[in-house]
Amino acid sequence: MAPNTTRSNDRPDAPSARRINATAKLLAGHPDDVMRVLGKLGRAELANVAEAARQIQQERAIAAGDLDQIVARAFETGFGGDGLGLLPWIEGDVMVCPGAIVAKSKANHRCRFISVDDIWIWDSPRLVREDKRSNPGSDEGFRAIGLIGVVDGTAIDVVSGRARRNLHSVDRVVSYEVRRGELIEVSQRDVAAARGHRSA
Repeated sequence: MAPNTTRSNDRPDAPSARRINATAKLLAGHPDDVMRVLGKLGRAELANVAEAARQIQQERAIAAGDLDQIVARAFETGFGGDGLGLLPWIEGDVMVCPGAIVAKSKANHRCRFISVDDIWIWDSPRLVREDKRSNPGSDEGFRAIGLIGVVDGTAIDVVSGRARRNLHSVDRVVSYEVRRGELIEVSQRDVAAARGHRSA
């Protein structure tokens, strides 16, 4: 029987499905073998591989699961008794990121939000979806649930702060990194003391 030489797409120079499957099997093997393969690549080629991996992880996050259900459940369980968001967590192929402002007045509030690779989550290109709701009860402000794709190497900062007389300050930062699909706490990163955020 003749070997299967079907091409993976319409490019005349595209590798056959057999070569692609063999490469995928090698990359899914022992980490030492993966390192040997990637070690043969130049800087630009490594950057292409990393960007392709991020894109695939992002696409899988968007396609995975029932995002409506994840968001609804997160609004029920993702906030503490103080009204602020809990720490982020991974659910399937998405990371769930609660955030909130709890305010007694426009000039004074407590808040907790998440930055992704040093960009606030609402401005991040990794953002898959964000939903906002008003705070329950008499407190001003809002609660938000952001979903991002689980991409290895992503840096996450959970920034807790407060504003007094319209002057904003950071109280605490908890920093994480995504490693092999898990959220790992890492050493604290430097964060500007007067880091601002949106108010609505």
